[in-house]
Amino acid sequence: MAFKFVVLSCLVAAASAGLLPAAPLAYSAPLAYSAHALHAPVAYAAPVAKVAVEEYDAHPRYSFAYDVQDGHTGDSKTQHETRDGDVVQGSYSVVDPDGTKRTVEYTADPHNGFNAVVHREPLAVKAIAPVVAKVAAPVSYASPVAYASAPVVHAAPVAYSAPLYHH
Repeated sequence: MAFKFVVLSCLVAAASAGLLPAAPLAYSAPLAYSAHALHAPVAYAAPVAKVAVEEYDAHPRYSFAYDVQDGHTGDSKTQHETRDGDVVQGSYSVVDPDGTKRTVEYTADPHNGFNAVVHREPLAVKAIAPVVAKVAAPVSYASPVAYASAPVVHAAPVAYSAPLYHH
């Protein structure tokens, strides 16, 4: 045992003194071994990723618009927008809950950034005719009914007994 300790101490001293060349430190993926040849490493290549490159449109252009006028719910809104390169122009309108129509006109470009102008206009209020109800006889109300509650009676708990077996 002492001999192993002396040899280990000599190796540590030689490595510390720089007498043994140090191998460069490199990290890699762990090697995989096949079942038939335990000492022959099997190398695996990384999968090749296919990247689809979409064409870049240096001067994009589009135009769209929509309009919603729902008489049943009262929903009313519109929008339109156009783009020519880096310049966008458009507007949208919506009826707010307070009954006013809000219209926003906007522009955006690289020089001025995004700018919006908001306009509000009250909508015409539709007059509702008053509802007249004819009542044949006056309505009378009876006094509240009093309920008498009976006392709650609790039964004694049922005692459990072991089943009887007959031979």
